[in-house]
Amino acid sequence: MKLWRGGRLATLAGDSGWGLIEDGALLVDGGRLRWVGPSAEAPAADEVIELHGALVTPGLVDCHTHLVYGGNRAQEFEQRLHGASYADIARAGGGIRSTVAATRAATEGQLLADATKRARALMREGVTTLEVKSGYGLDAATEARMLRVARQLGGLGLDVRTTYLAAHALPPEFTDADDYIAAVCQWLPELHAAGLVDAVDAFCEHIAFSPAQVERVFDAARQLDLPVKLHAEQLSDQGGAQLAARYQALSCDHLEFLSPDGVQALAAAGTVAVLLPGAFYALRETQLPPIAALREAGVPIAIATDHNPGSSPTLSPLLMLNMACVLFRLTPEEALRGLTVNGARALGLQDRGQLVAGQRADFCLWDGAHPRELAACFGHNPLIERVHQGIRGTQGGS
Repeated sequence: MKLWRGGRLATLAGDSGWGLIEDGALLVDGGRLRWVGPSAEAPAADEVIELHGALVTPGLVDCHTHLVYGGNRAQEFEQRLHGASYADIARAGGGIRSTVAATRAATEGQLLADATKRARALMREGVTTLEVKSGYGLDAATEARMLRVARQLGGLGLDVRTTYLAAHALPPEFTDADDYIAAVCQWLPELHAAGLVDAVDAFCEHIAFSPAQVERVFDAARQLDLPVKLHAEQLSDQGGAQLAARYQALSCDHLEFLSPDGVQALAAAGTVAVLLPGAFYALRETQLPPIAALREAGVPIAIATDHNPGSSPTLSPLLMLNMACVLFRLTPEEALRGLTVNGARALGLQDRGQLVAGQRADFCLWDGAHPRELAACFGHNPLIERVHQGIRGTQGGS
């Protein structure tokens, strides 16, 4: 057993508050936290590691990324600056479809090399658990290739959860969306049997798929006992949140156009609202998610990078903390909870996100006096060390 002592712990224990322990200690055994409390009360251990006053938080959980893909879409950044909207670009054959073409053309080795660089960048800012979606293949072979690559990222020293998002856009070889949804449902059992799918997602939007079409995908997931998530209410209110709530979705993500009925549906279902400030910023959106209504209804709020090549090409979870506060007016505590305990809940994981006995020994050491500094400051990285399942020195490498 190892005892880490002499740090300022932000445990995030309970449902609110920082859970600060000014001179705190963590007892780690077998990749788990066995005891957390004041250093003066710490039990004996085989090895003692001095924290020297470092700030300690739970490891960060990035619960929404599209980390595996080919190519880039920097040209769309310029197009948007000249007045083209996200929907305009998508309708003209850009957006997701352009990334699909690049991803289909890439080898599995190329996809893995590029995704590894991205994952290591997230790790260098404290990420210990990562979700990766498919959805840039839109055919059986490429979707499987993406999911295999995502699984391999787990060998870097972090946990990876994979999400099947074939219902992301209509591929060029299909002209009928219902026919494509039938194919999406047909591919799922084989991918699940291969151990490649932890959850199922879909894009419910006027430029993507209707609630009725998403419902067919969710029915296919339910038959396999797979949890669901949903890209919902990003560009318009399609009633996606209510649909997802009926299926007890782990999360609904984006939610700029979420209605009062949608808020209540999420609250009743216990579904996490995942806010994505990077996409909000990059797309220069003006419709804010209904933060006050989500708070009042008690809906857990998570935040994530939404890393993707088009609408959120960021690899900085720390910047997302700041953007969540500045753009969405979350408090620093809400933002950090959104990237730890609520990020874990959005993935259906109850064993991480807080520094309490019984949880996984995933934590970060930071150069700072108070956890609010992680959200208040931007443009630098105060990470000292990242610990994954009790293993030191796992920042991600170069």
